[in-house]
Amino acid sequence: MTTPLDPRTALPVVAMVGGGQLSRMTHQAAIALGQSLRVLATDPAESAALVAADVQLGDHRDLADLRRLAEGTTVVTFDHEHVPTEHLQALLDAGHRVAPGPAALVHAQDKLVLRRALAAAGEPQPAWAEARTVHDVTAFADEVGWPVVLKTPRGGYDGKGVVVAHGPDEVADLLEQHGALLVEERVEMVRELAAQVARSPFGQVAVWPVVETVQRAGVCNEVLAPAPGLDEELATAAQELAVRIADRLGVVGMLAVELFQTPDGVLVNELAMRPHNSGHWTIEGSRTSQFEQHLRAVLDYPLGSTAMTAPVAVMANVLGGDTAAADWTGPGLDERVHHLMAHWPDVKLHWYGKGQRRGRKLGHVTALGEDLAVVRGRAVAAARYLADGVVDPAFAFPDDHAADEHAADEHAADEH
Repeated sequence: MTTPLDPRTALPVVAMVGGGQLSRMTHQAAIALGQSLRVLATDPAESAALVAADVQLGDHRDLADLRRLAEGTTVVTFDHEHVPTEHLQALLDAGHRVAPGPAALVHAQDKLVLRRALAAAGEPQPAWAEARTVHDVTAFADEVGWPVVLKTPRGGYDGKGVVVAHGPDEVADLLEQHGALLVEERVEMVRELAAQVARSPFGQVAVWPVVETVQRAGVCNEVLAPAPGLDEELATAAQELAVRIADRLGVVGMLAVELFQTPDGVLVNELAMRPHNSGHWTIEGSRTSQFEQHLRAVLDYPLGSTAMTAPVAVMANVLGGDTAAADWTGPGLDERVHHLMAHWPDVKLHWYGKGQRRGRKLGHVTALGEDLAVVRGRAVAAARYLADGVVDPAFAFPDDHAADEHAADEHAADEH
């Protein structure tokens, strides 16, 4: 089958299922490469649909909509994993390229499938079992101890579909709702890490430094790159683990391997086969962002350098609060953006164009530098200011030198 090209540009057309912020940022990377990105969105007000020129409205669960999206494109890829596997197989049978393919993607869609594959490969993961009855859960808990972690096999993200159960009384309702659950031991966790790798159909791979992800209420708040204080041997082991998983599953595109660091090493938590929140820092912090690399990989272009552009990069998410979008307390959004740029001129803002909802990822900021405490303070303070209008005076300036100058000026003014 001849690879379709855009007649206007003579370059490939990438179709991305999903119109969220990951699609939006992939679209931005595509522009620099001269690529055309076609987006399947459910609503014209979705994040990517607001900025992309080639938007098709449809449902990722509808095969007809997926066929229409794929027609005339070089490859179909994703900003989420929720497309039915049988629909993706139908696209393959019709001669369309899908990256990653359904045989790989199912491991990011179904946690039980993932756990079985990791067990077969002998890769490190928490103790686990499939539970269909309360007895299944209690028998597992008798081995590993309460509490245990219950997960819905499909559909959970950002802490959704995850419950810590302290006894059998908390199990029955979940089983009635979902039929089957993944039950895991509650590991002795030092912190959460993420290892990202890109893989092309040719088999070329590229890895970024392992990062620390700071989670609150199941949602990623910050990403610290590289993971501070991580032993070099353990970091290399985590990267090699990600590459092995990508190769074994035949991943094409981006793979994020979410990890638990324990006193004894790392354990695989979950996979994402797409650009991932843990890699947003790469837009400014790496020679090649995860979004550009994903495009390179799915198009089988040579992969780009993953070298960091600064010793430290910190990404902080801007999360929706209690106020409605039309009822910001304090300064309005436009005024906050203005003041953010004035207070932190080195901090880069990415706003997703989404309506506010409590806990929703509305945007992110990234700061670069040499000192983790200073860089992290700037990023977190800037994100907090954009979310709720509060300025932390300790981090109102781009570096300590500027803050010292300001303090000296205030002191001189007071004396005068």
